[in-house]
Amino acid sequence: MNKSSKVDHCLDVTGLYCPEPVMMLHNIINDMTAGAIVEVLATDPSTERDVPKFCTFLGHTLLSHEVREGTYIYIVQKSVED
Repeated sequence: MNKSSKVDHCLDVTGLYCPEPVMMLHNIINDMTAGAIVEVLATDPSTERDVPKFCTFLGHTLLSHEVREGTYIYIVQKSVED
């Protein structure tokens, strides 16, 4: 994520397992305005597969992904064409 991008929402799904993290991401994305950015914190390793696929399938942009001390951190920008 570039330094000019700011996070508009934070979604903490730590401790939850598939399919809950992606379902909750879908819900928050639906409530966001186009172009808004959400940071997702997860502990389920399956999110490494599920979050990128979610973004690709629905046209959202995965700005960054990293793992810090067992926490998967995703920065997702909602599609401007929703």
